[in-house]
Amino acid sequence: MVQNSAIYSEQKGDSEARDGEFASYARLLPLDSRFYASEVSDENIDFLKVQTGFKGDDEIKKHVMKIQADAYQVYPYPFIRWFWTSISQNPAYERLQNLGKTKPGAIFLEVPSAFGNDVRKVVADGFQPHNCIAADLEASYWKLGHRLFKSSPETLPVTFIPGDIFDPTYLALSPPLSALPSTPAPALPGLSSLTPLQGHVSAIHASMFFHLFDEAKQLELARRLASLLSLAPGSLILGRQVAAPIKGPRDAVSRAPDQPVVRLFCHTPASWAALWDGVVFKEGTVRVEAELREVTLYADSPPEQRVWWMLWSVTRL
Repeated sequence: MVQNSAIYSEQKGDSEARDGEFASYARLLPLDSRFYASEVSDENIDFLKVQTGFKGDDEIKKHVMKIQADAYQVYPYPFIRWFWTSISQNPAYERLQNLGKTKPGAIFLEVPSAFGNDVRKVVADGFQPHNCIAADLEASYWKLGHRLFKSSPETLPVTFIPGDIFDPTYLALSPPLSALPSTPAPALPGLSSLTPLQGHVSAIHASMFFHLFDEAKQLELARRLASLLSLAPGSLILGRQVAAPIKGPRDAVSRAPDQPVVRLFCHTPASWAALWDGVVFKEGTVRVEAELREVTLYADSPPEQRVWWMLWSVTRL
């Protein structure tokens, strides 16, 4: 049985449907300690040790897996199984860091922020926390992030704005800026939506997000994020998502043959570049960089279960 390409329901009000999805995806994508091993790196372990004060690797693993289990009780999104900061793996990360260090008042947006792993990495590497925004559909994950990293709103003064990115009252659908905004950037604390930020955000990180939606919805999401991006050259959007060498729908990897298969719509680097440069933005006004990296989810994964991440960035020229 094949599920719709959208991993989670946009209609959160339908509790019966949401409960059904919960049970289905929890069976399809159970928590598995092997994902901890496949994603862990010395950089990630060291980062968590600095953030939390934990000293031992076993102590860190126990702490991480407890937060993962609690997060699965909110909703079993697949990303919870890949728990680590990944933004620094993007080839555009150094340019993002430079924006934070050289552009006064540069605003960084993480969407979806989940536990705030990557926004914390950005802050640790020099971006001012009061110029950073975290946005997510699930406010519970942001609270779990404070538990994960042993932080608080006082020790991490990043503005969190919960909401549905496709809700026009949260983020109005409008074209990318072609002229400087008529109003200054708003004060971030107290914002209840992203719309006031349109045209003011210097860098946007959108990771493990686009592949949750079908092709049309991915285009809409790209347009919504593009509306937030500053007109200044060097402003950028970057991310990571499931992709493939051939554009089109692709069944997600499942290790349970009796469980439903989730179908994802996968772009290629070429189709992704064409979407941003010419459809979302006027052709020639942005530079798109995208590359595929094949990953092994499990050490014992069969050859037919091939998975690719696409690391990408879109930069204003």
